[in-house]
Amino acid sequence: MKKIRATITAIGKYAPERILNNFDLEKMVDTSDEWIRSRTGISERHIAAQGEASSDMASSAFRDMQKRFDVNPKEIDAIVVATITPDMFFPSTAALIQHNISATNAWGFDISAACSGFVYAMVIATQFVESSRYKKVLVVGSDTMSTITDYTNRDTCILFGDAASVVLVEPSEDDDHGVIDYLMKMDGSGKDFLYMAGGGSRNPASHETIDKGMHYIYQEGKSVFKFAVSKMAEISVEVLERNSLTGADVGLFIPHQANKRIIDACVSRLKLEEKQVMINIEKYANTTAATIPLGIVDGYDQGRLKKGDLLLISAFGGGFTWGSMLIRWSL
Repeated sequence: MKKIRATITAIGKYAPERILNNFDLEKMVDTSDEWIRSRTGISERHIAAQGEASSDMASSAFRDMQKRFDVNPKEIDAIVVATITPDMFFPSTAALIQHNISATNAWGFDISAACSGFVYAMVIATQFVESSRYKKVLVVGSDTMSTITDYTNRDTCILFGDAASVVLVEPSEDDDHGVIDYLMKMDGSGKDFLYMAGGGSRNPASHETIDKGMHYIYQEGKSVFKFAVSKMAEISVEVLERNSLTGADVGLFIPHQANKRIIDACVSRLKLEEKQVMINIEKYANTTAATIPLGIVDGYDQGRLKKGDLLLISAFGGGFTWGSMLIRWSL
């Protein structure tokens, strides 16, 4: 029996209207535009409106997809949502999106893999399609990071933004396009370096958890940076080498947009040229699960991602989690 290959057939994105730039942050914490840009590459970030949740942003991204590719929501079989900022613990963000976009024939669920979430979700969608059980899987990366960011903490408030992006995964019409390979890894010993402690079953919400700021992101920057630089580069090289490829074969590399210095280190290890790398952190900041699909849409819109190009996506996130995927682009 011929192997089914999964491929991306439609894309869409959404970023909230409100923009918080570095000069705004200068008025909030002890920082400067020059300091932020030199250390992170970030100039501005989008911030969700009051009451605008992750499912709302994802639904808006889907509507953008509909305008671009005329996708029928009734034909969607499953919805896989990568997010660490769900609207609520339950029901799932996937259920809320399903209702919002009238995907009445779809089932779905959320996954939590922090900044690696989109790559994790893509692996799941790929396996769903390759199994021949499902023909159209909507993959969502949506995070409202402003809701868990402490805007009195200059170490973290400069890093994050809000956005959503979606892709549709379907069987490829030929063997030449689609997902080629992927690698996923995790190391739970990283749990102490990047997390949000409050609100779960270990530290249920209380006056004490709120007073201690436990419902905000905590990050031990140096440890995270060191691990991210080594692991994201290693897994990118590994997925290329096991397919007898090198950086020279890559049409576009879209890394997770956490920090430009992390990206630069990874690019150097892969020996890539500037034209091979998508960097849009300056206008979005770190949108967690949305960074890579945002990069896909921007790359496509800018004409940097063309049919037949080899696309390499790689991410690193809390857990620690990290992963990489190779795709022969089909749009």
